[in-house]
This record gives sequence, C-alpha cells and structure tokens, in this order.
Amino acid sequence: MSKLPKNFLWGGAVAAHQLEGGWQEGGKGISVADVMTAGRHGVPREITAGVLEGKYYPNHEAIDFYHRYKEDIALFAEMGFKCFRTSIAWTRIFPKGDEL
Repeated sequence: MSKLPKNFLWGGAVAAHQLEGGWQEGGKGISVADVMTAGRHGVPREITAGVLEGKYYPNHEAIDFYHRYKEDIALFAEMGFKCFRTSIAWTRIFPKGDEL
C-alpha cells in the first residue's frame, strides 16, 4: 500500500497533565500532577505534600495548551489532522473533588 485509505483518521492524542498548563487558572483545583516534580535519568519524579519552593513542577506549564489552544489546533490542521483526542483535568470540573 503506497497511500493511506481516504477514510483514514490521521490525528493525535494527549492527556491533560501533558499539555494543559494554566495550573492555577480558571478555578482549577490542585491535582496529583500539580505536585509531581520533574525527574531525570537516575532521579525519579516525586510527589510532594504541596508546591514546594525550589522544586520544579513541569506540569504547571506543560505545553501551555490552556493559553495556546487556538494556535496549537491550527498547527494540527496544518499537519492534516482529521481528529484530535484530549482529556480535561477532573480538577477543572470538580476543583475541590466533592462538588456532587
């Protein structure tokens, strides 16, 4: 096969903690991803009791989709994406976790 079928759905998928950023905006509550530090080879990520000074929490910014979603979606379209799957952090929907 030299070409993909016309009905092939070229696209991508991401998870909220990988892309959102805006971790303290829009009424979002704190999540485990918000207190997980960066790691590197030989140094595992750690989950802290809160946001600690001097620690780096990469999910606070991630790729900043929260602020750049329009530009990002335009780039996906430019790449020919026909579908895009994302998730939304539950802490954006239920900031305290006990709203029901």
